[in-house]
Amino acid sequence: MGFQQYIHNDHDELSDFGFSQLKEKCLNARNVSYSPYSNFRVGCTILTETGEHFSGANVENASYGAGVCAERTAICKAVTEGHRKFKIIAISGDDEEPITPCGICRQFIREFAPEVPIYMFNKDGSKFIKVFLQDLLPLSFGPENLGIKFLIQ
Repeated sequence: MGFQQYIHNDHDELSDFGFSQLKEKCLNARNVSYSPYSNFRVGCTILTETGEHFSGANVENASYGAGVCAERTAICKAVTEGHRKFKIIAISGDDEEPITPCGICRQFIREFAPEVPIYMFNKDGSKFIKVFLQDLLPLSFGPENLGIKFLIQ
């Protein structure tokens, strides 16, 4: 599989304790998921540059397009609390294998955290992979394409 070349199996950005803490928060974030249609819970936790954690879960809606993914929920919580510099994004789902962000979430992450590592966990946290957004969304569209410098300083 061509994707394998982008996978990292380390957590060099965090101590073992910090990694365990992030993983636990990410897995627990799924517990507040509202997913009666897909029955697929997703949790996301963001670690900010200041060391704070913001978690979110997917929230579905009978009008499917009105649902919100866990990644966007967590990012919106962090941004609306004044945090725009992220250190790590962690995602977990109810699958045996680690899950990746959907396309909309990849673009949303691009706006606020184009260079941070993304840790992706399986359902019990026994497996994880780390990638970077440029691996998931190469040749992405961002503020600079509109003649605007990167907004998050």
